[in-house]
Amino acid sequence: MEPEQIWSQVQARLRRSLPETTYQIWVEPLTLREMAGSTMVVVAPTEIRHWVVDRFRAPLEQLATSVAGTQIEFDILSPSMADSAPRRPGAIAAAVGAPAAEISFNPKLTFEQFVIGDSNRLAHAAALAVAEAPAQAYNPLFIYGPPGLGKTHLLHSIANYISTYGERLAVRYTTVESFTNEFVAALQARAVDRFKHRFRHTDVLLIDDVQFLERKARTEEEFFHTFNALYDIGGQLVVTSDRLPGDLGAVEERLRERFESGLVTDVGPPDYDMRMAILRKRAQHDAVPLSDEEPLAVIAERVTANVRALEGALIRVVAYASLTGQPLSAALAAHVLHELYPQNASPATTVEAIQRAVCHSFHITPEELVGPSRSARIAWPRHVAMYLSRELTECSLPAIGRAFGGRDHSTVLKACQRTSRRLGKDEPAARAVGNLTRQLAQ
Repeated sequence: MEPEQIWSQVQARLRRSLPETTYQIWVEPLTLREMAGSTMVVVAPTEIRHWVVDRFRAPLEQLATSVAGTQIEFDILSPSMADSAPRRPGAIAAAVGAPAAEISFNPKLTFEQFVIGDSNRLAHAAALAVAEAPAQAYNPLFIYGPPGLGKTHLLHSIANYISTYGERLAVRYTTVESFTNEFVAALQARAVDRFKHRFRHTDVLLIDDVQFLERKARTEEEFFHTFNALYDIGGQLVVTSDRLPGDLGAVEERLRERFESGLVTDVGPPDYDMRMAILRKRAQHDAVPLSDEEPLAVIAERVTANVRALEGALIRVVAYASLTGQPLSAALAAHVLHELYPQNASPATTVEAIQRAVCHSFHITPEELVGPSRSARIAWPRHVAMYLSRELTECSLPAIGRAFGGRDHSTVLKACQRTSRRLGKDEPAARAVGNLTRQLAQ
C-alpha cells in the first residue's frame, strides 16, 4: 500500500472510534510527511505535539500496523523539526509520485446530523432528492455559498445515503485539489486511461470546491470531458463552489453553462435560532456534559460567521473545560471566547441596514437605489452603498450585486473602486461616508 493510503485508512478508523471533538483537536491537524522503511513521519502543530506523542503514538502505530499488515512505527515532528530534518534515504514523500489516496466519506456527516433552516432549506431538499433518485431529480446539482456553511456536509450526506441505500451504486467524492493532483500524477505516470476510468465509470460523482478549477487549463479540460461522459451514461454530478457559476470568470464558458443547466442553489449564514439548534445537536452528538444551555447561548451570540466557526468555538470551549477540569458554564465560555469574539463587538451590519441609511442620507427611495437609473443623483449613493456593503459586511461581491437589483459582481467591484478613489480626493464625500459608517456602527 502507498503511504497516503495507509494514513488515510488510519485517519478514517480513528474518526470512527474517537469522539468528534477529540478527533478534531488532536488527530485532524496531523499531516503525513513521508515514509522511510517501516517508519511513518507525521507533522503535528507545535502546541499539541507532546500530547500527541504521549497519548496517540501507540494507537497510531497499532492501527497502521493493522492496515499495512506489517510493523509500522511513528515519528511525530513539529513543523520546525520537519523543516530542519533532511529527507530520509529511501523515503517515499507523501503526495508525490503516486495517485492521491481515495477520500473516504465521513460517516458522521449525514442528513440526520444536518440542521435545516431558512438559509439552507432548498439546498438540503435538493441534496436529499439527488440521494434518493440519482440522475432523476437535478443533474447537475450546483451548491454555492461562503466557506463553512455546510456544502461539504451535504456532499458527504449524499455519499453516505447512497452507500447505505443505493443498491450497489458507485459513488465517489473528491475535491478539485485532489482531482488535479491525481490527474497530474496520472500524466506523469502515463496512466491517464486508468484515471479516466476511475472518474467516468461511476454512478454519482461529488466534487468539492469547483472554483479552484480556475486557471487550471488541462485539469479543466479533463473535468469538462468527465462531466460529459458521466452525463451521457446517466451519471449524477453534484458540485460545490463559493460562487455562482456565472461568477467563475476564469472558468471556460462551456463549463459554466454545464453547471447552470441543472439546479443552482445556495447556502447562507445561520440565524441565531439555527445556530442554537446546531450547537444543541453537536453537543448531544458528542455527549458534551451540560447542566443548562447558557454556554451554548454565549457561543451562538458571539459566533455568527459560519457553521464551521460555530462548531470550532464549541470544541475550543469544551477542550478548555476538559483540560482545566472546570465545569462548562456561560462564564467559562465567555472567558475562552473573549479574545476571538469579544462581547462588545457591534452586531453585524447588514446590506439592508446600509441601504436604508444611504437612502435616508441622500434623500432617495430604496426603489431608486436598486433600480436601473444611472443619473448622478442615484449613481453616487448606489456606489457608496455598495462600497459600505463590501467594507462593513462579510457578503461576497455576487451577494451584494444581488441585493442591488441583481447586478453583476464586476459592477460592484467597479463601484467600490470608484468610491475609494473619490474618497481619497473629495473631502466632503469622505466626511459624508465617514458619518454613515459611524451611524451604522451605532
